Amino acid sequence: MTNAIDTAEADRALKARHRAMWAQGDYPSVAAELIPGLGKILVEACGVRPGDRVLDVAAGTGNAAIPAALAGADVVATDLAPELLETRRRLAGERGARLRWQEADAEALPFDDAAFDTVLSCVGVMFAPHHRTAADELLRVCRPGGTLGVLSWTPDGFIGRMLAGMKPYAPPPPPGAQPPPLWGDPEHVRALFGDRVTDVTAERRTVVVDRFATPEAFQDYFKQRYGPTISVYKSIADDPERIASLDTDLAELAGRHDQGTGVGNLALEWEYLLFTARRAD
Repeated sequence: MTNAIDTAEADRALKARHRAMWAQGDYPSVAAELIPGLGKILVEACGVRPGDRVLDVAAGTGNAAIPAALAGADVVATDLAPELLETRRRLAGERGARLRWQEADAEALPFDDAAFDTVLSCVGVMFAPHHRTAADELLRVCRPGGTLGVLSWTPDGFIGRMLAGMKPYAPPPPPGAQPPPLWGDPEHVRALFGDRVTDVTAERRTVVVDRFATPEAFQDYFKQRYGPTISVYKSIADDPERIASLDTDLAELAGRHDQGTGVGNLALEWEYLLFTARRAD
């Protein structure tokens, strides 16, 4: 009994840290300025149609939920961090999208079994620490024959390498927590869902981010706006040498991955995995 209580308390503390991580900085601007088209790509890959019941898990500010609603679907968008609720509503209102927002943990979704025709997540569920638990929940709330769609950063892509590069500066993860970019490994995702899904597609694609004039501009942007990066910097706030080292590592990462000509802004290719499947009957 004591071990179960300790585990539950540790899990609550972990989720509280995750909520705090995504509430800091300015994730709405990151999603809107750097990857605005990814949600629509996922919605189209899932074949969302008018009248479909759609659940967007770890929806952030609605990059996928809003396009799904504009396609005519009946959408519920969930996220662990309630702090961005007013921003989400404003963004949806500006685009004329009608949907419901609900605070929810991807590993314990507050919905009935088989409640949705399509369950999707755009660079969201990948950050839930327990991958099998999250995958089980995505399947549980999707009806038999319904569609699952997950878009995730790959381990070898730009964001996967950035997260791996920050790991030595961060506190050790709690036992059982898995690296987010594993959701971008096709074999890992197939293993999570197993024979509970059919009609699987897993395609690696890239999005080009050309907002940053210099590697240092990229480093400053993520240092100020992206929750996971901000959390790592906070963990080393009393060590100027490590802060300077992380600054250098982030800038060098951007410099190494620049696909441009050296004139004007950087051209950074960020690789992601687009995974779709149907829940087996």
